[in-house]
Amino acid sequence: MSTGTTRAGHPTVPTAGRSDGVALSMTGLSFTAGDHRVLHDVAATVPAGALSAVVGPNGSGKSTLLRLLVGALAPDTGGVLLDGEDVEQLPRRERARRLALVEQDSPADVSREVLDVVLLGRVPHRSRWGSDSALDLDVAHRALARTGGSALLGRDFATLSGGERQRVHLVRALAQEPRLLLLDEPTNHLDVAAQLTVLDLARQLTTEGVTVLAALHDLNHALRYCDHVLVLDEGRVAAAGPPAEVLTEDLVGEVYGVRARRVRAEDRELLLFDPA
Repeated sequence: MSTGTTRAGHPTVPTAGRSDGVALSMTGLSFTAGDHRVLHDVAATVPAGALSAVVGPNGSGKSTLLRLLVGALAPDTGGVLLDGEDVEQLPRRERARRLALVEQDSPADVSREVLDVVLLGRVPHRSRWGSDSALDLDVAHRALARTGGSALLGRDFATLSGGERQRVHLVRALAQEPRLLLLDEPTNHLDVAAQLTVLDLARQLTTEGVTVLAALHDLNHALRYCDHVLVLDEGRVAAAGPPAEVLTEDLVGEVYGVRARRVRAEDRELLLFDPA
């Protein structure tokens, strides 16, 4: 549950999540790449069992933040807590059972059958020298079925389109059965129908006890689908809270350098943009 006040001065309201989801806390995360400080003392909480978004202009540090959360990068300062436990103190295998990251781009030159890529998600659940079990195969096939990925069975991963590779990596993450799923631009490379399918799936996962944090480019997706939003601006937290409270015309205009308007269409609000 998260409360606070946005930079635009609007009070946030508690965000409820399922009690069996995992709560994520970031404490003063900073990260430097070369001589460039990418993130500056990021402190935020992601509500348990909710679908949350991290948004911000290109270069604001969204992808870097997700990679820090999953342990792919080490912060200069600060830490990451899952239900109060320091992620860095978790054994690698235990960490992989709890967290999964789907990155926005993946190498296309990996020659491997699609099912074998999906089964990589089962590695944290197998014994060190174990092979794929009947349970592993069942989990993999169920993950393929719920994402519409079964049609890709038998294909070589290296021959897939960008959108198809994105889907396979999402399936692999689902097969990992994480309690926290991190998605980096999950709608990248996807057509409109596929984008909505992925976001609907993310929404459904939260009803099954999975906490989902997605870096999103489209603010209207965050406004429509998410329970909570974290806004980054040049590597700093600009605001956090429920999207309807945070994504105000003033804040969006200030962070993105545009003129933003909130309008109502049928039963939901949308953001429209014009050059500043």
